[in-house]
Amino acid sequence: KTIRKRLLAKLKQVKIALWKRMHQPLAEVGKWLRRVVQGYFNYHAVPGNLPSLRSFRLEVRKRWLRVIRRRSQRSGMTWELMDRFAAEWLPEPKILHPHPFLRFDAKYPR
Repeated sequence: KTIRKRLLAKLKQVKIALWKRMHQPLAEVGKWLRRVVQGYFNYHAVPGNLPSLRSFRLEVRKRWLRVIRRRSQRSGMTWELMDRFAAEWLPEPKILHPHPFLRFDAKYPR
């Protein structure tokens, strides 16, 4: 399980960076977010951590939606539209590393 403090710290970094990128094109921000989320998954995607990965992706989507809605006075960004953006730009969480018992089970001839 991901340490809560580490998860919240990364989400805070993402939030600050999203506010700085508020007026960039959505495709550019989407590409950047894909790299951020995939990098997070590459490190934290160990067996048993899938709920934390799903939570991270959902929270990134919430923060991105909030920033998009603040871009103008017209709040035309709905969750349905955000789901399409997320499907296009944000990777789905999946376990990338084998179980530690398998990783550290080294056999050496004696």
